[in-house]
Amino acid sequence: GGAASLAAACGWDGGNALRPRLLDISRLNDWVGEKLLFSSTRLARTYDPAERSAMLPSYFISTAMPMLENPDAWRLRVAGLVQRPLELSLDELLTMPRVTYTVKHHCVEGWSAIATWHGVPVSAIVQRSEPLAAARYIQFVSFDSDYSNGWDMASALHPQTILAYGMNDNPLPPAHGAPLRLYSPTKLGYKMTKYLVSMTFMDRRPGGYWEDRGYPWFGGI
Repeated sequence: GGAASLAAACGWDGGNALRPRLLDISRLNDWVGEKLLFSSTRLARTYDPAERSAMLPSYFISTAMPMLENPDAWRLRVAGLVQRPLELSLDELLTMPRVTYTVKHHCVEGWSAIATWHGVPVSAIVQRSEPLAAARYIQFVSFDSDYSNGWDMASALHPQTILAYGMNDNPLPPAHGAPLRLYSPTKLGYKMTKYLVSMTFMDRRPGGYWEDRGYPWFGGI
């Protein structure tokens, strides 16, 4: 049922009382978020690393934790409506501008947890790939059974939207999307594609794994 689906989206059922409120907020954002509520200058609160939570539940849709057979061969493919298609290795991503922040992760299920994330601003990938004027959305796709999310360009360019390769001062662990995942404290957890393999720039709004099952598309908080 709906409750089971929501629990699956986060991997842990820990906040039944908050679930309706978070969904209502996210659906309101879907209605007016891109025009009225979202701001490229409004930043999520940051925390001291000493405030990090002891646990951040993990989630994937495959029957077993997704793992690369040959991690050295992994590449992030950047394609679609761009002037410069890219295929970036993890080593190349590590040479790009780096962002580190400690923020609160919000799950649609109602729980939250504080963690530190390290990664490349999505804006740096956008700048390097030179999207065409028609590109208004980005589809992020995972090797976790082709899990995907669609993002509007403004949300993707928010200064706190990153491609994270590190967590809590260590390389990103497999349980949380290694080698690379999308992350932003301005969105609910199901919008943050783990096990990332591609970014495709599009002129139409793409769907997504949970969005196609009725979850709010914008997914903002």
